[in-house]
Amino acid sequence: MNEIKIQLTNAPKAKPVDETKLGFGAVTTDHMFVMDYTEGKGWHDPRIVPYGPIALDPFAKCLHYGQEVFEGMKAYRGDNDQILLFRPEENFKRINRSNDRMCIPQLDEELCLTALKKLVEIEKDWVPHTEGASLYIRPFIIGTEPKLGTNPSATYIFLIVLSPSGAYYPQGFNPVKIYVETNYVRAVRGGMGEAKTGGNYACSLKGQEVAHEQGYSQVLWLDGVERKYIEEVGAMNVFFVIDDEVVTPMLTGSILPGITRKSCIELMRGWGLTVTERRLSVDELLQAGKEGRLKEAFGSGTAAVISPIGELKIGDTVLELSDGKIGAISQKLYDQLTGIQWGRVEGPEGWSVKVCD
Repeated sequence: MNEIKIQLTNAPKAKPVDETKLGFGAVTTDHMFVMDYTEGKGWHDPRIVPYGPIALDPFAKCLHYGQEVFEGMKAYRGDNDQILLFRPEENFKRINRSNDRMCIPQLDEELCLTALKKLVEIEKDWVPHTEGASLYIRPFIIGTEPKLGTNPSATYIFLIVLSPSGAYYPQGFNPVKIYVETNYVRAVRGGMGEAKTGGNYACSLKGQEVAHEQGYSQVLWLDGVERKYIEEVGAMNVFFVIDDEVVTPMLTGSILPGITRKSCIELMRGWGLTVTERRLSVDELLQAGKEGRLKEAFGSGTAAVISPIGELKIGDTVLELSDGKIGAISQKLYDQLTGIQWGRVEGPEGWSVKVCD
């Protein structure tokens, strides 16, 4: 593998003045990482270059057959201006699992992490200083072969782009309202549900529209076969506290294996909580809610970290959770995870990775 070449921009952009108005994914930094793949040659020419458009043939396979994968991660400005990453090796492991499902060649995970650290170090001044804000990181791969035909591409491009993004909860850490989708299906076992690929998000848009029309911010998806088992919430995994057990849907192949999900499970088990990964039906959830045994619910993901659920709508039934307040476990997880991410709390070994000071 060639050494990572670096070409710095001659025209750096002005940094945002008001970090409270960053939003999400609207501002781009000065540089990006790029690497090409050619069949018979492998991955080659890793480089950091000025951010800008990429040339893509109208016949590129990603445009017609959706052969692409992506990841989402963040860089945080901790105490003493240290720039930190949260479990980045897990993201590169997951992108390779997605690659396998989407017939995309495997990446060198060690090279990817080295490239990411170099890129973030170059762009360290773009990491926000505002509480709760961070530098969003989007690694992705697209099939670029300019040829129609439903077979894997012979060429690919891997990029890492960065975007300073505002706090997910600018108005405070508050419970969200969730709509349980019973008509549309996001994924089925054996499909692409466990891969982080655009098709999974495109097919969820209709359900999101329906939820928003009814005043709900997120969709809770059910399994695509029996339409009765809980799977995941939009871009988040989901947890329910029933009696003294924390239940999260088991990974059956149709649910994204979230890194925040994994971290939550490991933390809660370390606290002595009973955490069970199993199938959980809507009927069981309703029954637990009616009997007062459903104490708390929350989603987990890179963007929100922890998103407490205050209300669930299932058909004509509306369940109010935790009296519309943040549950104790949700709050503790949020405090612990964000503390680790911003370097304020000592986490398990290897969870917080320093890029630079």
